[in-house]
Amino acid sequence: MQGAEQGLRSSAGGGSNQVRVRAYNERLVLSLVRQHPGCSKADIARLTGLSPQTVSVIMRSLESDELLMRGEPIRGRVGQPSVPMFINPEAVFSFGVKIGRRSADLVLMDFAGTIRQQKHQTYRYPHPDNLLPFICDGIAELEAGMEVAQSSRIAGIGIAAPFELWNWAEEVGAPPGAMDIWREVDLQAAVQARMGHPVYLRNDATSACGAELVFGAGQRYPDFVYFYIGSFIGGGIVVNAALFVGRTGTAGAIGPLPVRDKHGETRQLLDIASIFVLENLLRERGIDPQPLWYAADQWIDFGEPLEIWIQDTAAALAQAVVAASSIIDFAAAIIDGGFPDWVRKRLVQATIEAMNRLDLQGVMVPDIIEGEVGAQARAIGGASLPIFDRYLIDQTVLFKETHHAEGN
Repeated sequence: MQGAEQGLRSSAGGGSNQVRVRAYNERLVLSLVRQHPGCSKADIARLTGLSPQTVSVIMRSLESDELLMRGEPIRGRVGQPSVPMFINPEAVFSFGVKIGRRSADLVLMDFAGTIRQQKHQTYRYPHPDNLLPFICDGIAELEAGMEVAQSSRIAGIGIAAPFELWNWAEEVGAPPGAMDIWREVDLQAAVQARMGHPVYLRNDATSACGAELVFGAGQRYPDFVYFYIGSFIGGGIVVNAALFVGRTGTAGAIGPLPVRDKHGETRQLLDIASIFVLENLLRERGIDPQPLWYAADQWIDFGEPLEIWIQDTAAALAQAVVAASSIIDFAAAIIDGGFPDWVRKRLVQATIEAMNRLDLQGVMVPDIIEGEVGAQARAIGGASLPIFDRYLIDQTVLFKETHHAEGN
């Protein structure tokens, strides 16, 4: 993985999955059914502007290919009963991989975005000698447990990984030079060489933001700034219902944003609002920090150090929200991370309170809300990459289509 990628990269060599890439109108219909579960053919025709006959042909084709499935007809209206349509979860499967500074996750996701199986690995620091077997052997094991019909519907493997892993060696406590190997390793190519499915790669925080856009609170906000707090904080930007990754693919990587700490000193956001800071607080107090990395949803309440971290993080996040909102009047600031729901709730509430202590004159304050995808957002975002490449369209088109339809 050399340097910063330009957004999403894919390598689609060979592979056993011969399911064809869908045509544009088929993708549009699939995407709208995903966004509006239970919509009817008439609803799709209204949202797209396509003729009822065209929509009927497309939906019959998608139903024939088992990508869509029918619900119970809704009767009681004039004319023919309305038939609600839904995404068929069994239609497509994909693998998602999250590479973190302290842990890695592998998930098997269905077409509806539900995690079917998952694996987790912790480590002192990421190294390809450990990660490649975890990814490749893990996928082989999960695939071996699938039915033949399911394994024939695997769309690919999506990897969500940080940029330039070698730059974080000191913060994660790796031995000097131990992570320099990442300067030479192309993780995507290494996995592709060992696996038969197409492999996709995207920045981890951008992947998490994409998951929130498609499966979470982002469906209700066409513009938002996103904060994902892992070992290091990262983020993303959504404008007009589309991920904005910028010229180098690093737009919205809010970690380097300058903020003031509680002592009035200017520091980078990642030096305050990252889980490794909590890890250090616990270690300083003689508390074992390892439970932070075992399972994101099973933290214990660490008491005072956790509260200190929440308050400091919230104060820094509030400053970051003001800075971001001064550039773009985002409708929302969405906060999520690798921690339990109860920690996220406390952090969001503390951020709202910290915002109220700042000078907000001239700032259009966005809604500050909890993310809905949760700790697996990066892995889910990774698993979404092959599905979008083959079957769906980006949210920009959906926003334009629905906005146009609602304006008519």
